[in-house]
Amino acid sequence: MTPPTDAGSLSLADGFEPRTREDWQRLVADVLDKRRTDGGHTAPDAAEAALVTALDGGLETQGLYLRRDRALGVPGAMPFTRGRALRDATVPWDVRQLHDDPDPTRGRAAVLDDLEHGVTSVWVHLGDDGVAPTDLAEVLGDVRLDLAPVVVSSWSDPAGAARALLEAVGERPSVGGNLGLDPFAAALRTGTAPDLTEMAPLVRALAGRPGWRAVTLDARVLHDAGATEVDALAAAVAAGVALLRHLEAEGVPPVEAFGHVELRLPATADQFLTAATLRAVRRVWARVGEAVGVPEADRGLRTHAVTSLRMATRDDPFVNVLRATLAVVGASMGGADVVTVLPHDTVAGLPERFSRRLARNTQVVLADEANIGRVTDPGGGSWYLESLTDDVAAAVWSRFQEVERAGGASAALHDGLFARWAEQARAEREPRVATRQRPITGVSTFPDAAAAVPERRPRSPLTVGDGALVPHRDAEPFEALRDRARTLDRAAVTLRQLGSPRASAARQLFVTNLLAAGGLATTEDPAPVAVIASDRAGYAEHGAAAVAALRAAGARHVLVAGRATELGDAVDSVDGELYDGMDVVAVLSDLLDRLGAPAEEGEAR
Repeated sequence: MTPPTDAGSLSLADGFEPRTREDWQRLVADVLDKRRTDGGHTAPDAAEAALVTALDGGLETQGLYLRRDRALGVPGAMPFTRGRALRDATVPWDVRQLHDDPDPTRGRAAVLDDLEHGVTSVWVHLGDDGVAPTDLAEVLGDVRLDLAPVVVSSWSDPAGAARALLEAVGERPSVGGNLGLDPFAAALRTGTAPDLTEMAPLVRALAGRPGWRAVTLDARVLHDAGATEVDALAAAVAAGVALLRHLEAEGVPPVEAFGHVELRLPATADQFLTAATLRAVRRVWARVGEAVGVPEADRGLRTHAVTSLRMATRDDPFVNVLRATLAVVGASMGGADVVTVLPHDTVAGLPERFSRRLARNTQVVLADEANIGRVTDPGGGSWYLESLTDDVAAAVWSRFQEVERAGGASAALHDGLFARWAEQARAEREPRVATRQRPITGVSTFPDAAAAVPERRPRSPLTVGDGALVPHRDAEPFEALRDRARTLDRAAVTLRQLGSPRASAARQLFVTNLLAAGGLATTEDPAPVAVIASDRAGYAEHGAAAVAALRAAGARHVLVAGRATELGDAVDSVDGELYDGMDVVAVLSDLLDRLGAPAEEGEAR
């Protein structure tokens, strides 16, 4: 290698021949060919195509990214991709905890406990499914408003929640907060029409209150209902534009209204997609600000990342801690101003003190000990992250334009466009979840059959109308299977291993884990359903006799781990197959039917 000519610098590429795309393709093809059993060779362009991974929203990640020079920009300037401002390494983001316990005494104690142990701002959810507006003052009774910002949200009465916060704060000095107004998100969540009548008066009520904002565009509603990140952000941007137009018509100029907007968006376990969505939506919103005449210095969008409810699981809930950790890393990488980690047991009901502690400490440890927030936009310049950011921004803008062509957010909501987006995305994703192409650790893969569902106090239900976008978590189909299995006195399937332990071990483990995803155990005792497991040689030698013996012992439904054709002449002796890539939900549901489990409520048989 040629030594560097400048003693003060080191070029890591010196002495290496430059590589072309074709060179990299051939290297990838060589690796893929090592896995082939037919002796063939993979074409270089086909090798690169084999590494492409499809994401929701029509996005793709490539397996090979080559250098592309681009103007990266800087934080705090157009197009704000790299951040709203330079990050303070000592306080990289605002640690915000959500409180929705309707018991004001418990809520007050929980808020104080959080603030004493690392939380820097308070989020209280008000309304039918949260804290009563009349109890807000009690819940905030121990909060030093001159130190900790307070924000509220509400689906059932957003304006009432905003007024309750203003009344609770009164004339006391405060560092600020947010009234949480988003009439469009509330309308989507409750199946009602958006009510904008109190928007302008509440915005005006914040005059002379530095640090206060009125609007929180909540992209989680659409995402929780099944929509892609792209669709959820596009709908939020469209709602923001509609609010700017409404406020302008009410005498609040766009320059003033623009500063009232904060965006709340989901952070998922796909840390790079989370980072790209945050970077992209700032770029899109800055473009909106440019179009309405907002000075460049004021176009930076304040973002609040919340760990996705859709990815949370009820069963084996501690795996949610790992998902949340990845989500926080992605939110930090993307430059979120505020981060909320939903407690790992949030699906089971109202979280307890330990789970709230674990949620806040997830952020504190990552920020203070792992130091992930010490660098502003650490992924800036990465060919992968920059390309993904470009793709997300272009897709969000395209979807936003679709809403504008439909007449704006109000018309799109009334016409059901947003609901169709969610339904379409859910219809495309559910088969991938059911086949475990999109695995859910602890639920569809590597399930803990002995894990019990944590018992928590239930939340109050939210009253909704027809067409409301209710949350649909990815794990729900498997959780429903486990609930059915729990109704059985004996939720077990006979597993018969054929041949040597070495011959059957891999498929035995596969079957055990697959059945556990539906709450089914394996047994050597006779049961109405049985599975045989071995390799091809074991099936050829023992398969037919094993199936006959199982049927004689009372098995009415016999399956083979793998492909039935491996049984040779006995191929027609089994009733089904268990293999990787099948519709696991459908197969497990059928097995539960055969074992006598009652149908899921609302499910036709």
